[in-house]
Amino acid sequence: MDVASPAHVATAPAAHRPTRPLLRWSIHAGWVLLLALATELRVGRFGFHPSDQGFILAQAWRVLHGEVPHADIISARPLGSAVLHVADYVLPMPLFFGSSFLSMIEIVVATIAFAALVTRRRVLEWGPGMTAMVAAASLINLNAFPLMAWHTVDGIALTACGAWALDAGLGSGRAFARRGGLVLLGCAVFVKQSFALAAVIGVLWLLLHPATRAGALRTANWWRRLVLDLLALGAPGLAYVAWVGLGGGFTEMVEQLTGGVPAYGQRLLGLWLDDPEVLTRAPVRELSFFAAIAVVLLAVRLPGDRLGAAGRVASWVLVFAGAAAVVWTVVDGRFTGSSRWADVLWWIVAVSVPVYAAVRRKVPWAGLLVLATGFMTSLSWGNDTPTLLTGTLALTALLLLSHLVPPRPRLAPRWVTATAGCVAVAVCGWVVVARHDQAAYLDLGHDRLTEDLGAVTPAMSGIRTNPSTFRYVQQIRDCVDRFPARRTAVLPDNAFAYPAFGLRNPFPLEWPLPLEIVGDAPERMLAKTAELNREGGYLVLFQTVPTGLLATGGPVPPEVPPDTPVFTYLGLETAIQARLTGRVVTCGSFVGKYAP
Repeated sequence: MDVASPAHVATAPAAHRPTRPLLRWSIHAGWVLLLALATELRVGRFGFHPSDQGFILAQAWRVLHGEVPHADIISARPLGSAVLHVADYVLPMPLFFGSSFLSMIEIVVATIAFAALVTRRRVLEWGPGMTAMVAAASLINLNAFPLMAWHTVDGIALTACGAWALDAGLGSGRAFARRGGLVLLGCAVFVKQSFALAAVIGVLWLLLHPATRAGALRTANWWRRLVLDLLALGAPGLAYVAWVGLGGGFTEMVEQLTGGVPAYGQRLLGLWLDDPEVLTRAPVRELSFFAAIAVVLLAVRLPGDRLGAAGRVASWVLVFAGAAAVVWTVVDGRFTGSSRWADVLWWIVAVSVPVYAAVRRKVPWAGLLVLATGFMTSLSWGNDTPTLLTGTLALTALLLLSHLVPPRPRLAPRWVTATAGCVAVAVCGWVVVARHDQAAYLDLGHDRLTEDLGAVTPAMSGIRTNPSTFRYVQQIRDCVDRFPARRTAVLPDNAFAYPAFGLRNPFPLEWPLPLEIVGDAPERMLAKTAELNREGGYLVLFQTVPTGLLATGGPVPPEVPPDTPVFTYLGLETAIQARLTGRVVTCGSFVGKYAP
């Protein structure tokens, strides 16, 4: 059994390289940009919530102004995403619109990378049918998730593109692509701890690839090449640690990155353990169907061609039945995280991988990569399921199934497959639009998103929300205009305000959620109040309206009295308010302390 690599053996004939590669690359780049832009225009810009939509941008804003991770910015995760999304500030479009657009590009490119690895075909060799299927999978990957800068999206994209570049570099012998892929895999580790496995994947892929074993190990300087490759993998980590260490935050980094609540993927791995009866209920029942089909398919395919025509017919019937189970899982999932459809798709791929390995006599390493990335994606506090990988999981299962049937001639002309692919894109697009129109992320339905936040600040032009959230954001702008200060904080759920209004937050946390408060965060937050009292020049606003109320379009009062209780999670905001000695101010639904 060949377990070395997903790559073709060296004796396989070289694939025919298509003519006019520049034109083909332009076409592929064009559909990626067009799909991302269309998704942003019709889906991404509708709906806004002040809590996490702007969290990564706020951290990037601080990095852009020279603040050092962990020393100046408390974070339960490495701030690799903040570094990456500094690029959002140079896009020639409004900040929040451009950031969402870039996130959709990440999702589409990651889907392409996984598909290229699983199919073992260069993108330029794809026909219109395959291209359309990947586009549809990209939309399923988005599902009901909000389009915004987010560390999980970054981790998926870096892992997929890193493995893609590494594999291409190893297959072609190009050192730049190989080491570029390793650098990307090394970067994935520093957007979120859960993607640390990406570095392990990079090392295994590098060492077990046939090009490494058959080529590099026969040369005299293979040790030198290996050392340089490993340095490329570790370069992002070395640079990050050096940056933090020189900025005086090494000890704080260790405390913060090890002080958060751990996540083990227990929800994904224990899909049916708590209640085995879920295997008979939607959407988990599709896993039971698929597993039964896989067992029968394995029995039919292991004898090879000895079963004759009956075996070939049975193989096709079983593969179509398995594909139907995959598709029905997506339908049953209804694009909602509570339905566990992403977990079911992950387990379907987990069943497909050993069946493929047994029938084809080689391990589908790209399938294992997808599984590993799904597991890493599920290591989350709030969204502990591989929902952002659903389209890739479904497509991977279908592709693995398609390789389990006997060799066959082309069943349909290209125009038929292209039409089918376009139908899949249209259906998936319609479902995504309908799901978001029904209720945008922590916002209302499409017909109630009547206000453009560009009327409040140019950085949010094009972003539509409900009148209550619009009034809330407008009140922050009015507060900042009425009480100008060198340093301004809006606590607790308003990280978006710093990049949106160009504010400098004096506190080391953008969003003091209980899970985000790690290390000595409470002490440092309270110690900052003493500094502000000494130096002055600050405005600290405290929200009195819970952001959960904004998601339902609840009323935002035009003015509140100075003694209105402020919204707080652990009492930290109340303690800060009590310690600040500036004069009490009110504006809109906010109360604050101000010292010009």
